[in-house]
Amino acid sequence: MANSMCNDPILEEIRQLRASYAEEHGHDMDAIFQDILRRQKQSSKKFVRLSPRSPEINLNAPKDALYDKTGSTDC
Repeated sequence: MANSMCNDPILEEIRQLRASYAEEHGHDMDAIFQDILRRQKQSSKKFVRLSPRSPEINLNAPKDALYDKTGSTDC
């Protein structure tokens, strides 16, 4: 079952570049991450780091509003 999206030449090029980059770093995620950090430091581009958002809490919601009463495990 070949999907036409799987044969997209742009996606194929991206997959090849990703595989090559991973191979350059021995498929070591720590090495890849360190290389990304090094590239960011050397770049003249500005990188933005957003602080995590606090969850919104509705203090007026009924106490049992947070619980799924159906027993469903679906997301």
